[in-house]
Amino acid sequence: MGPKSERVYRTIREWISTGKYPPGVKIPSERTLSEDLDIGRTQLRQVLAKLIAEGAIEVHGRSSYRVPDRAVTVQAPADLEPWQIHGERTIYDNRWVKLELVDVEPPGVERFEHHVVRLHHVAIAAVLDDRDRVLMLWRYRFVPQSFGWELPGGIVDAGEDPAATALREVEEETGWRPDALEHVITYQPMVGMVDSPHEIYVGRGAKHVGEPTDLEEAGHVAWVPLADIPGLMAQGKLMGSGTLVALLQVLASRAAGKSSTTAA
Repeated sequence: MGPKSERVYRTIREWISTGKYPPGVKIPSERTLSEDLDIGRTQLRQVLAKLIAEGAIEVHGRSSYRVPDRAVTVQAPADLEPWQIHGERTIYDNRWVKLELVDVEPPGVERFEHHVVRLHHVAIAAVLDDRDRVLMLWRYRFVPQSFGWELPGGIVDAGEDPAATALREVEEETGWRPDALEHVITYQPMVGMVDSPHEIYVGRGAKHVGEPTDLEEAGHVAWVPLADIPGLMAQGKLMGSGTLVALLQVLASRAAGKSSTTAA
């Protein structure tokens, strides 16, 4: 896409992410968007097609679009009680990991001490280009003693915005500076025993600004086709839960976009 189309793409994306057009709401007509955003209908339709492919909008009727309704219908039970926490004590603590014993009491069960590992807050980014490729690193990880593909990401510094972390880590580890990133999900990788919030960001477009500066975390940098991701996943070549969660979200959004287009 050209500069004008890219500007319009990012504007509509921002309108959706900031809630100007919430889930289930129709966005303005092509005619209105064309006039308000100063873009021709042909270019606008290319932008809308890209947003549909990403699952950001869906076709609704004839020449009409809306933000997908992500509402859920399942109801969580309201009569369950949380565990009681009576106290905790630290077994081990350094700058990377903290091990605690937490005195807990589940409903109807005798209280006991539960191990809890507290790790850092982490931000990870999936950056895509206009050829449907994702920016990745081929790395060696000594814990599983294997090579694999990973997305760039790292620890959120104290007081730092996770979005700033994601942007910084992409540039430091790959030498590419993302145009923008959008938060898509926060999750815990091992919710039963490990406390380490992972923030996942997705964005399109990046500018090459130089060589990676974080040599400890850098690896072989490559733009990997999204079409290769299911095969790499089946081969066990994608490493880390953050990489898997982010790429599954990207693939799910694309599938949802294609599905809504087919249904229309």
